Formats: sequence, structure tokens, C-alpha cells
Amino acid sequence: MDLNLVKVFIAVAHTKSISNGAKELGFTQSNVTLRIKQLEKSLGYELFHRTNRGVVLSFEGEKFYPYAIEIAKKVEEATQQMRNINHQELLKIGSTQSNATIRLIPIIEMLKKDFEDMKIEFTVDSSQELVNKLLNYEIDIAFINGNPYNKDIEILNSFKDEIYFIEPKDQTAQNYILSYKENCSYCLYLKEYVQRTKPENYKTIALQNYELMLGCVKAGYGVTLLSKKIVEKFGYLNDVKLTKVDSNLDSHLICRKDYLPMIEDYLRNIKI
Repeated sequence: MDLNLVKVFIAVAHTKSISNGAKELGFTQSNVTLRIKQLEKSLGYELFHRTNRGVVLSFEGEKFYPYAIEIAKKVEEATQQMRNINHQELLKIGSTQSNATIRLIPIIEMLKKDFEDMKIEFTVDSSQELVNKLLNYEIDIAFINGNPYNKDIEILNSFKDEIYFIEPKDQTAQNYILSYKENCSYCLYLKEYVQRTKPENYKTIALQNYELMLGCVKAGYGVTLLSKKIVEKFGYLNDVKLTKVDSNLDSHLICRKDYLPMIEDYLRNIKI
């Protein structure tokens, strides 16, 4: 079976679109369409159903997908072994924005010092999306907020985060939840917290900027939930009211159980 055809299938299945799969691979749309047809002819089954919104996996496509992932992974592992690689040449790191703000630079500096020849790639996304990327072998490790609770995920390291409900210091806040992204872990927890503790209804606004979020809270435009380290980093400790909350939002460094990084022991022992 042609590995290139398998990789095209995975990209289209992941993006649910021929055109987006082509963009991800750097191919033309016609080239991707041709390769999908070649794979379908080879297998004897139609792998996708075409819709107005793109494509969805057929029953046979759903069955083939986990095998395709496994094939791509095994070939990658075999390639690495055949090259006699005895060190991590490339580390693909995923991180939530909160962890990127307070942990990514220190880890980059440590890795650069201790593994000079190793290349690093970064992805910033929500915790759930990072878990999905790990499960699809798109990244090697990820810093997430909260326990992943997934049997295929290994926790390499954990980091205690002091999480605070943040509101204006000397005035009543408007009924807005200020978050980085609507579905990030902090936002989801804050929505539950507000429902439990506040009688009013709150509207969520995603600002994608921690300093802007804290500035808006200080001015009375809403409330937010953040790690104390982030508040401290932007110099707002004395400008807002902080109430510590008991949450399950400690940060964890995770990877796939069946795809441990070569620097596993190093990552298990880092302190950042």
C-alpha cells in the first residue's frame, strides 16, 4: 500500500474537506482527489461521502481510519529506527495559551541549553484540541490545563497552579465573563463557578489577550479566571480583587502512552 495515499486519506479525514486536506499537504485539490480515488480503487471501497460542506467518512472509511493512523505511525517509527537515531531530533510541542504565557519560554531555554541540536515546533490551542492532536500523532507532547482522563494519554509531569477568580477591586463588575477563548478550560470552569456563586446571568466575551482581559476587569467591565502567575506577569496583583478557587486546573505535560518522547526521563524531571 502506498504510504503517500494513506497520508492523503488521513489529512482529508482530519480536515473533513478535500480542499483543506490539499492545503494541509501542500498539494493541488485535483491531486488529492486523484489519490483518494486511487486508494479507494486499491481497497475496493468508497472511503468518503461527499456533502455540500465537504466530505465525511463512509462506514468503510471509519473502519480504515485507525489502521491508516497505525500504518503512518509504524512507518515513521521504522524510518527513525533505520536512521539509527539515538536522540530526539525534533520535538513537536503543544500548549494552551496560559501555559505558553508562563512556561513555554523557560522550557525552550532549557531544551536549547541541554539539547542544542534538537529542533522544536510549537502549536497553541485549547486543552481538548491538544489532546486530539496527540491522539492523531500531530504533536509529541502538550502542556494542558486539567487532567486529560484518557486511557491513551500518559502524564509525564504535573505543575501546581494557583487559580483565582478575578474581579474589580473597588466596584461591581458588569455581567461579562472575560476569557481567552470561549471553550478553553479556564472559561468552562468559570462559567460553572459563576452559575454556582452568582445570581445574575453572565455573557461570555473572548478577548484572546490576557493583558486586555485584566485591564477590562480592573475597569469594571467583567470578571475572569486565571493563574496567579499570569496576573503577576502582567503586573495586576494590586489592581484587582483575587479570590482563590479550588479547581482541577493544574497543568499537566502529556504524551501518548504508545509514543513516548525519547527525552521522556528529562521531561519527567523538569521543574518550571
